[in-house]
Amino acid sequence: MNAREAVERLRGGEITGIRQWGGSIFLVSLDGGEAVIAKQGVGPRATAAEAAGLRWLAESGDVPLPQVHGYDDEWLVMQFIPPASPSPEAGETFGRRLAKLHLRGADGYGSPPPGGPADAWMGVAPMRNEVGPDWPSFYAQHRILPYLRDCVDQQLFSKDEAQLFEQLCDRLGEVGGPPEPPARVHGDAWSGNVHWASDGVWLIDPAAHGGHREGDLAMLQLFGTSQLSHILGGYAEGARDEGAPLADGWRDRVPLHQLFPLLMHAAVFGGGYARQALTAARATLR
Repeated sequence: MNAREAVERLRGGEITGIRQWGGSIFLVSLDGGEAVIAKQGVGPRATAAEAAGLRWLAESGDVPLPQVHGYDDEWLVMQFIPPASPSPEAGETFGRRLAKLHLRGADGYGSPPPGGPADAWMGVAPMRNEVGPDWPSFYAQHRILPYLRDCVDQQLFSKDEAQLFEQLCDRLGEVGGPPEPPARVHGDAWSGNVHWASDGVWLIDPAAHGGHREGDLAMLQLFGTSQLSHILGGYAEGARDEGAPLADGWRDRVPLHQLFPLLMHAAVFGGGYARQALTAARATLR
């Protein structure tokens, strides 16, 4: 099935144009001026995982996300949001809204969105959503060690370097800050998934699960999100207003929460990310 066939079956309407929007993503124009996105899944259950994540994150209305028109085993068809330029005001508002979204909570650390599969995806990498008894256990077992093993298999880390990550996992309860209830997180909140539109910031392409809210904040800082200071400032104010201020030292824990995306990128893309992951692990253990 191609993008045209997917939209015809999952959305309906007369198609007036199709163009590639990037990779396996297509912008499909419909009669009457509407446009939708047709996205081909990267692997098994990828479309189901993304659809469940979009719906779960959107249900409170705190942060806008694209409406899901339909999906099958191969394709996801969803609302297209025309892009616009970033602004400080939109960034601050987004930060406040993200704080509220996180506080909607989740069933547990590692819980998938309702109706979503346990075997999900972050970009092109598989990601397991399985509930752990606490954040340190979940983060070690499902966000650090699987990708560390992949990196070791590719000889990206020496034995001593791999042991450094294992030591960090043993100390997560010590270095991870005070316990928090599981948050409703986007899971892949890098700059490319922060979508600036005329009516503010939308989130796209989630890897949603029950996680630690500092994880989303760390992802925002990993690849240079626009208006970052305004987003983080709005978030901190919004969290305080909701009676759940960020724990002391959260900025010092950014490298810890960046370990997962860095190790995942290293496992998929290679050595440069492995060096960054090693630096983040050392910074955490100082």
